Amino acid sequence: MLLLDVVHVSAAVAATRSRKAKVAAIADLLARARDDQDPDAAVETVVAFIGGSLRQRRTGLGWRGLSALPAPTDEASLTVAGVDAAFEALAAMSGPGSQAARAEAVASLFAAATAEEQPWMRGLVTGEVRQGASDALVQEALAVVAEVPVTAVRRAAMLAGSTLPVVRPAFDGGVTALQEIGLEVGRPVLPMLASSAKTIGEALSKAGGADGGAVAVDTKLDGIRVQVHRSGDDVLVVTRSLDDITERLPEVVAVARGLAADSFVLDGEALALGPDRRPLPFQETSSRTALQQKSDVVVTPYFFDVLHLDGHDLLDSPGHERAAALEALVPEQHRVARLVTSDVEQAETFAAAAITAGHEGVVVKGLSAPYAAGRRGAAWVKVKPVHTLDLVVLAVEWGSGRRRGWLSNLHLGARDPERPGELVMLGKTFKGMTDEMLAWQTERFQQLETSRTDWVVTVRPEQVVEVAFDGVQRSPRYPGGVALRFARVVRYRDDKSADEADTIETVRGFL
Repeated sequence: MLLLDVVHVSAAVAATRSRKAKVAAIADLLARARDDQDPDAAVETVVAFIGGSLRQRRTGLGWRGLSALPAPTDEASLTVAGVDAAFEALAAMSGPGSQAARAEAVASLFAAATAEEQPWMRGLVTGEVRQGASDALVQEALAVVAEVPVTAVRRAAMLAGSTLPVVRPAFDGGVTALQEIGLEVGRPVLPMLASSAKTIGEALSKAGGADGGAVAVDTKLDGIRVQVHRSGDDVLVVTRSLDDITERLPEVVAVARGLAADSFVLDGEALALGPDRRPLPFQETSSRTALQQKSDVVVTPYFFDVLHLDGHDLLDSPGHERAAALEALVPEQHRVARLVTSDVEQAETFAAAAITAGHEGVVVKGLSAPYAAGRRGAAWVKVKPVHTLDLVVLAVEWGSGRRRGWLSNLHLGARDPERPGELVMLGKTFKGMTDEMLAWQTERFQQLETSRTDWVVTVRPEQVVEVAFDGVQRSPRYPGGVALRFARVVRYRDDKSADEADTIETVRGFL
């Protein structure tokens, strides 16, 4: 299959707001890729490309390396398989001379691309294919072509950690093959996520159901989400985005190896603590887990769920059974503090104590709910004392006065669920920034720069920032019709991508 076929479908998907039309266009592309007679063609690569990503997690390329491209060719000749092989070769380059070899390979690849293909490939590398084709839409299209329920595709993809490994099973074996994809120790699964509530009472109502039954109230730690797999002496530690950080967290590995079981999969948080056992600022935990070398900052793991234990999958077991298994396996000093109650006042007292201890808040969890990998629903509901949103920086203004010479005022955007890939501006803020943060963001956003005027630097919408605010008000000034009141920066979220930022509907929910 020619790469241009994918580029044309990508353009068609970007041109329509209809979810049905997007799915139909992607499904047609996948059907053609499946039926391609080229033995080297890989439908999995087409799935990755139309989803806006490469199969390779790292290529050594960035925006700067693609800023100057050779003249395009007039005739389309690049194939999907050939482009994938080229990026695979780039990803494998390392050592002396690799920089020059990479530049030469990039020039050769892009010189073979047409004027339509060049910017699209650059977007593929930088994560900037703005087409509105989310992974959920690709999964729907795959279900259509394979003639299987989309629920079966989604569950298999969650357990496989990605849509790509389920493509061939869906085509070759249908529902039966998809159902055979289960949890595998050593293969990360997408983590279960929590929705939000404004109050403890609201959270208990959502998680406890109409009958107001008992729920688990977990302390919400301000650390790095970790999923820990152990099989014998082999331990794997991955992040929320499934990146392998095992070598960076020997403390977590040591705790995992000390547990009395042969195999398990645990879900939890790792965070840095001060001498008083209070959590250090998130940035210190984040910096520690990002380091390849040793550091004086020690992280401690705290677990709140178990997905597998000694040959038994617990994903579909109710929450109270998983909690009992966790309690039997993990000592109290490495478990997240928990209260089981149906009483709002007791839950509020517990939450207040968690906040006093320096934590973010609480997560209220239904005791009968299974572990819904990769999903965000009412079974887990987080409550923070201050309203916060994870938004995307769209542009930054140069500061004045004491901030002259620094990029200061952030333009903030939220995701539009009706237009996947699109962002809606809803306000600005320059509050909450330390001098260190101003210096960091001045360097960071000039690296992401796409254009500038004398006053404003427009950036690639990649950086997620957590913003606290006192409320939301209607405002005709911004496209979303709302604006944040007294917004201030809490922290930058390097552990989240723009696709995980909050939506404009979530923002409007605070009106």
